[in-house]
Amino acid sequence: MGIVNIDEDLHDQIRKASAVACRSINAQAAFWIKIGMLSELNPTLSFNEIVVRELRAAGVESPALRAVAA
Repeated sequence: MGIVNIDEDLHDQIRKASAVACRSINAQAAFWIKIGMLSELNPTLSFNEIVVRELRAAGVESPALRAVAA
């Protein structure tokens, strides 16, 4: 494992985002790094498409959604 130097403003943003996402600061930074790398490797995919693809690759299945009658 290595050390990554980031500026204070970015660290503050990671800290805030980690609280919202219920992740550690390190896990939030790793998530952003991974998504950024995947975005560069797959420039035609949206964030949501990347997340869905990664969830499926990990074996996560979405539950069937039921239509709600109005």
